Amino acid sequence: MKRFWRRAEACSADRGWQVRLDGKPLRVPGGATLEVPSEALAAALAAEWDGAQGEVQVAQLPLTRLAGTVQERIATDPAPVVRELARWAETDLLSYRATHPDALVAVQAAEWNPWLDWAARRHGARLAVTAGVVPIIQAREAVAALAAAVATHDPWGLGALGVLVPSLGSLVLGLAVAEGALEAAGAHRLATLDEIFQERRWGVDTEAAERRRRILAEIEDAARMLTLVRG
Repeated sequence: MKRFWRRAEACSADRGWQVRLDGKPLRVPGGATLEVPSEALAAALAAEWDGAQGEVQVAQLPLTRLAGTVQERIATDPAPVVRELARWAETDLLSYRATHPDALVAVQAAEWNPWLDWAARRHGARLAVTAGVVPIIQAREAVAALAAAVATHDPWGLGALGVLVPSLGSLVLGLAVAEGALEAAGAHRLATLDEIFQERRWGVDTEAAERRRRILAEIEDAARMLTLVRG
């Protein structure tokens, strides 16, 4: 769409905060007025719309897209999102280790084990580890504990996790970011250890590097949304 507004601003509303374009409330695709829980997030959304120029693309409005998803698809019925996210405990990236070379095996153990330990301490979820790609069956208690951890998050936390967990391939890392134990960039580095290790040996794959850059931007947007919501 082409820019049709002159000014975007954050405005208080009965149930939170809105963004208004030339005085008219911003709406989600379904037609409802977009409402967010904090002034900080509303101000950031308004800044996105103020900064959009010319032929506006959805990619220029990442926080708006996330906020709309939370309002339309998650807040109305969080249960399916909780179930989908909880399934990642069964295939968490941190549980699957390389078999060689020894240097990569050592790096994964040194970098990933502390976060499995964190999940055990924080949520009582001790995930098992295997080498190679043969599936491992995680203990039901561990999977249930991580599912319970996911269920404690409000729709905004679930919206962030809905980006973080698939992008990182890890429920543990996603929860660590959402709960403030790990920065988004740090989680992204951990999730791409294998790629980075191989590039140091064989050189940079520009296509893979660009994909990592896009994923990093997405998870940073998700983490930023949570920070703005929580003030």
